[in-house]
Amino acid sequence: MAPRLLLLLWLGSVALGQGLQGPELLGELRKGGYVIYFRHAETDQSQGPLELANKDRIPADYLDCSLQRNLDARGREQALAIGRAFRELGIPVGAVLSSPYCRCRDTAELAFGRSARSDVLLGVGVTEAEMRAKLPEFRRLLSTPPAPGTNTVLVAHLGPLNYLTDRAIELEQGEAAVIRPLGERGYGLVARLEPEGWARLAAR
Repeated sequence: MAPRLLLLLWLGSVALGQGLQGPELLGELRKGGYVIYFRHAETDQSQGPLELANKDRIPADYLDCSLQRNLDARGREQALAIGRAFRELGIPVGAVLSSPYCRCRDTAELAFGRSARSDVLLGVGVTEAEMRAKLPEFRRLLSTPPAPGTNTVLVAHLGPLNYLTDRAIELEQGEAAVIRPLGERGYGLVARLEPEGWARLAAR
């Protein structure tokens, strides 16, 4: 499917209000079959200049969190709360892939207890040309159905999804996009949930 058609699928899903919500969304997620794309949880914005100053050093050792903008206390609690909600709701999680940046990896591990590195999910410290080069593999991640009875979780930055959709999808920190993978036909957005939205689903 051409990039333009993929974008139309995204925009059509949003504009026509054909997404899922409430009990219907929860029922679908419990069955599995979705890709859930999280932007990392809330971060300490005061560390932004530190990360910018070290942008050329970070790729040499992504595990050195002292050079990066990291989760703040609220962000860590957001991630823990998301994980609790998933367990309470009985939403099955299979593969958990994360950008190598500490804020993404920490979000994934606090929420789901694990993460596997995926450089395809890098959204900072890369040029526009590098981002464009990653798009085919990123599309593959979004269009590939998870293992039966599970949902795939991706934890990344604003950049990849924002760039892919020509800025039509701008997730806040901790927000998630629930995506229906359609294999060779691409993928579609079925819901967006802010961090507190998972707990509200659990309270229904």
